[in-house]
Amino acid sequence: MSDHHVVVVGGGFGGLQLVNGLKGAGVKITLVDRRNHHLFQPLLYQVATTILSTSEIAWPIRRLYAERPDVTVLLGEVTDVDSGAKTVSLRNGMTLGYDTLVLATGATHAYFGRDEWEPVAPGLKTLEDATTIRRRVLLAFEKAEMEADPAIRDALLTFTIVGAGPTGVELAGIIAELAHFTLPKEFRNIDTRKTRVVLVEAGPRVLPTFAEELSAYAQKALEKLGVEVLLGKPVTECRADGVQIGETFVPSRTIVWAAGVTASPAARWLDVPADRAGRVIVEKDLSAPGLPDVFVIGDTASVMREDGKPVPGIAPAAKQQGGYVAKVIRARLSGKPAPAPFRYRHQGSLATIGQSAAIIDFGRIKLKGWIAWWIWGIAHIYFLIGTRSRFSVAWSWLWIYLSGQHSARLITQRDTMREEG
Repeated sequence: MSDHHVVVVGGGFGGLQLVNGLKGAGVKITLVDRRNHHLFQPLLYQVATTILSTSEIAWPIRRLYAERPDVTVLLGEVTDVDSGAKTVSLRNGMTLGYDTLVLATGATHAYFGRDEWEPVAPGLKTLEDATTIRRRVLLAFEKAEMEADPAIRDALLTFTIVGAGPTGVELAGIIAELAHFTLPKEFRNIDTRKTRVVLVEAGPRVLPTFAEELSAYAQKALEKLGVEVLLGKPVTECRADGVQIGETFVPSRTIVWAAGVTASPAARWLDVPADRAGRVIVEKDLSAPGLPDVFVIGDTASVMREDGKPVPGIAPAAKQQGGYVAKVIRARLSGKPAPAPFRYRHQGSLATIGQSAAIIDFGRIKLKGWIAWWIWGIAHIYFLIGTRSRFSVAWSWLWIYLSGQHSARLITQRDTMREEG
């Protein structure tokens, strides 16, 4: 093994793909992440909506590389990068030297300058976010069951999702199904079928990155499930008691934010140009401007396609970038010519609407409905890590399909009935 040290910050799709691509390259790798697990983020909303448990979509990073002595895994949070000294600083005071640095630090929710909304309108990026949302959703029904005031009860049974991208659409569909089909027989004082699920989008249509015909189908499918879709109406205020949507105030005790993301502080660490979302504007080989030994991938990077459109912030794109950078590093170490500039290959866009419909956009081929849902499910099961996870998720989906019962409806935190700020 050579002395070349590759430091990878972030154990998401891009970071793991890069580490996997360097297997056998003869380099030392240190993988740093703030959490000890890799998260299959495309199914995170299913944890938030009681379909899957946390262990079905997350795996300990150390376990993934237990048989790779070239990989050292550290649980830590990066606070700064000194590109001159070629060091990375961690919050615990540790400093790591590197020969090559790869930043795959992802993104978090963006509140467009209204960060004070976050406590009442959590986003969905981590397992902690998912369990927080799940807790709030389940507690809303529990509190409504005991609430005597009709106005407060109605507010408890109103769920507002801000943002109609894939996450917002998927959340709205499942919450509506949960309220209208799964829970009605379990409560005595409330009729959960009267639950309001409000999906708010400032733009003109849901799922704006999909073809218009698929977007229209998704909206109709949501409305069939009982979701109220409000388009062209921006949210101007989020409070503990509700949401201001244009000129209308909607009393709602559960709000979920799915309206935007902002990148990690990587651009600030490196002191390089960034786009409006804070993503590093990388070179054609995905290196940071003026820093050939520093690569930025995934949601942290702003990468343009040949048609001038940005590469989407989705898992396949991050994996392609991680694999590409691994090839660049290998070529440099072996003295071979560098690979051609990175080129993103779009494999299609997918989104579900509840547990029986989905839309898929493969470009020329567009699918919707039941068959699209099955293809969506098979694709996601295929990309899960490990046979156990694939079997477990498949069984959970089959059980819900046959029984209509969600399997992860547990409220486990202490003080479950305490009011949240």
